[in-house]
Order: sequence, then structure tokens, then C-alpha cells
Amino acid sequence: MTRRATLAGISAGLLLLGCSVGAPTENEPEPRSAPVSAASADATTTAEAVGLLRAGTAFVNQTSYRSDVDIASQITSLSHTDNVHKRSTARVSAPGGVIDIRMIDDDVYMKTGLFRGVGGGWMVLDPARVPSDFALSFAPGKNDFGGSGRLIDAIVTARADGPEISGTIDATRVAAGNGISFRPGPGGVFPDSARRHAFRATLDTEGRLVSFLMPEAGGLPNASLRYSDFGTTVTVVRPSGAVAAPDALYPQLGMGGGG
Repeated sequence: MTRRATLAGISAGLLLLGCSVGAPTENEPEPRSAPVSAASADATTTAEAVGLLRAGTAFVNQTSYRSDVDIASQITSLSHTDNVHKRSTARVSAPGGVIDIRMIDDDVYMKTGLFRGVGGGWMVLDPARVPSDFALSFAPGKNDFGGSGRLIDAIVTARADGPEISGTIDATRVAAGNGISFRPGPGGVFPDSARRHAFRATLDTEGRLVSFLMPEAGGLPNASLRYSDFGTTVTVVRPSGAVAAPDALYPQLGMGGGG
């Protein structure tokens, strides 16, 4: 993983987690077969399963929740979000350290020692200066802090079996943003298998999405997204002594950030 991929970006209070993808080595086993073939999962079946997944994320605009993202146990993030009351906290852990985020109404605070020329204290960000793939917002359509919407958009085939939904996802179509993202390795090329990578999702008894899992295969690391703690109160304390973020910070944010 490159330093840029490790730092990645933050969107709406949850750090964007990016991971560079390398081509399989000669000794790497063949990619695992997808749980569902394109022949068996026709367009109607896929559309129905995708509809269940989209409905399963309605809670984002309705209640508070916790989201956990893990990429190969190397990059992890944890956030607690309440879009209704505009409160969110997030922490991302990477090999180089951590980044903390607090969001209160329209104010966004960050503390990290990972960026150059920034310092280690609390900073207040200017939303007008952050890159588009570092969008910090409680606005509907931009506030799925786990990033499930981008994963669902990249689904190729899917089939529902009760609360379990499985199929294939085109990892090359997962747009930059909050949650899980993949970047091509050297040469800017994804392995062919990345376009038909297996996934498995689970809905709870109320139809809410609680997990979206992608196994390691074909040069892609294992990655997981989980939602929990629905309806739990999210308390965010405004940090004291926060200063305006320096100019050096903004070019380093997002997938296009400095590394």
C-alpha cells in the first residue's frame, strides 16, 4: 500500500479508505469463483437484490448508527453518526498513525499528525476548500458515512436468499469517496478479476444493511463494511483551542492528495 492510499480521504465524517491493487503473482491462486454467475443472476434478479440493498440503507437519513470499515486489517475506521441532529465522530487507524474527526452542525474539526506542515492539534476545516472526494456533509445523498452507496452502484450481479445477498462487484467502478475504495497498482491497471469480484451482504431482521464483505482475491485485499448501534445517542464535544486549518492541509486531502 502506498502512503497516499493509506491516508486516502474523508467524506462526511468517515475517512475514505483507499488501497492500491497489484497484479496477481505467479504463485497467487486463481480468484475465487463468484457466488453467483451472470447466467443465473439475470437482470431482474439483480435489480431486486440491489433494491433490497438500497432500501437497507434508508436508516442513514432516519437514525443514528455506527459504521466500521476494515481493509486487510491494515486500515480501519470507526464512526458514530447522527445525520438528523448533525453530529458525527470518526477515527481512522493506519500504519502511520490516526486521524480524528468531529462534526457538529456545519463545523468540521480534525486532528492528525499524518500530514506534512499541519501539526498535531485540533483544526477547523473550511468546507469550501476541501476536494470533492473529501466531501464533508450531512446532506442527503452525501451522508452515507460507511460508503455503501458507492459499493451498491458497482454491483454487476446479485441474488437475494432471505437476508443474505451475494454476487459480483466491479471494483474498478467503485468511485472515490467515503468508505472502501480501490486504486490500480503500478501501471494504473486493475487485474481483470477486479471486474467480477465476489461480495456478500447481510440484512438484519428489519431489513437494514449490517454488513458488506469482499474477500481477498485476484490481487484485491479483503475489505468489510459493517453498520450497527442503530438509534444510539451520538454525543460530540466541540474541541477547545481548535485553530483554522493551514493552507498546507487542503492539497493533501482526498484521493488526489499529496503523498
